[in-house]
Amino acid sequence: MLPSLISQFLFAGSVISFLARPAFFLDPRIARGATVTDIKQHPYQLSLQRGLRHACGAVIVSNKWVVTAAHCVSAPANVYRLHAGSTDKYGGVYYPVKKIVRHPAYNFLTIDYDIALLEIDGEIAFNDRVQPAKLPKREPAGGIMANVTGWGAATEGGEPSPVLMKVTLPVVSRETCREIYKSIRRITDRMICAGYMHGGQDACEGDSGGPLTADGIFYGIVSWGYKCAEPSYPGVYTNVANLLWWIKWISHI
Repeated sequence: MLPSLISQFLFAGSVISFLARPAFFLDPRIARGATVTDIKQHPYQLSLQRGLRHACGAVIVSNKWVVTAAHCVSAPANVYRLHAGSTDKYGGVYYPVKKIVRHPAYNFLTIDYDIALLEIDGEIAFNDRVQPAKLPKREPAGGIMANVTGWGAATEGGEPSPVLMKVTLPVVSRETCREIYKSIRRITDRMICAGYMHGGQDACEGDSGGPLTADGIFYGIVSWGYKCAEPSYPGVYTNVANLLWWIKWISHI
């Protein structure tokens, strides 16, 4: 998923390349997931497209505003569009983007505050295929199972999936995640983690900006991770509950 934002960092004597959910850090897509056959199961899911190509996922929060990852939107608003109401990334209804508001504290090096709000030019028409996500009252507890959806590639470096995919992952406690990533990058309170320690399933390239949900509640935004579905390294997601005040302040929802 990520935009082609590639950097190199020197770490522990070696060069690490990363994209924001990059090759090193941000490389989001659904790896080894299942096909979503009906968008009614995830009616808040959007495809954020730059020009005519899928770039990232996004999530409906009102009839005027959607949420995505800040690292997904580095260009002016008029180069982006959103597609809603279909499991086909080029199907459904098209909405132009009027305005982009990235969190002012977003840092592309630490990937902290990785969140942006996009204002729709017009209004999203709600129906059984297009609905806003339910916002959280608190962050998810470690151990609960959560769903990640997106059109990312199924293999590292592959093409985006033509249809929406889903993977179900356990939420990993922040304490555990901090210990795992302590030599790589700091896990802040604006981040939550999810994934299997044995690897094999994950969000990946093309899934950035999309939702992590549990029981229909929008808990996280696909943000970054070490490679894709790598054993011992869960994916990292923007913590929606921690930034809910900012979402409401900007969008007035």
